[in-house]
Amino acid sequence: MKIYTGRGDEGMTDLKNMRRVSKTSSRIEAYGTVDELNALVGTVRPTGQDDLDDCLREIQNHLHVVQADLANPDPEEDDPQVREDHVETLEGWIDAYDEELDPLTRFVLPGGSEAGAALHHARAVSRRAERRAVALAVDDPINELAVVYLNRLSDLLFTLGRAANARDGEPEESPTY
Repeated sequence: MKIYTGRGDEGMTDLKNMRRVSKTSSRIEAYGTVDELNALVGTVRPTGQDDLDDCLREIQNHLHVVQADLANPDPEEDDPQVREDHVETLEGWIDAYDEELDPLTRFVLPGGSEAGAALHHARAVSRRAERRAVALAVDDPINELAVVYLNRLSDLLFTLGRAANARDGEPEESPTY
């Protein structure tokens, strides 16, 4: 497969259905932000903690499904699509990691250990990806589970950031007002 084709040199790209769209379209913005999130999650690994790394690896695979789902305006049954079990997997992880943490009673400043800070950063990018997917849904029908997945993923990344910091002995700081 050739890396460059020149087809995008004038600011257009192809969707899965071969429809040409501007690289500034809401669909490209949505799945492009998910791609950015996936790359950012990749910079967190390895954390030095096998369970976190396994979780992040699976998230990266899920994010490829989210990208494919958002990139395809006319999905067929066998095309990659976000399913309810993707969301349920995230919810299970949130519940499991939350059990090892002190109860959350106040806002937390993002930061801490290298892995903790990177996970907080990924959480913020996940929120942006969610906003881009919601903006896309205003103009084009999308799989609503893609938005749910990104929303839940930001919650998981927040929880993983807290867990990484707790395991690394980094205290949580709260904002002062």
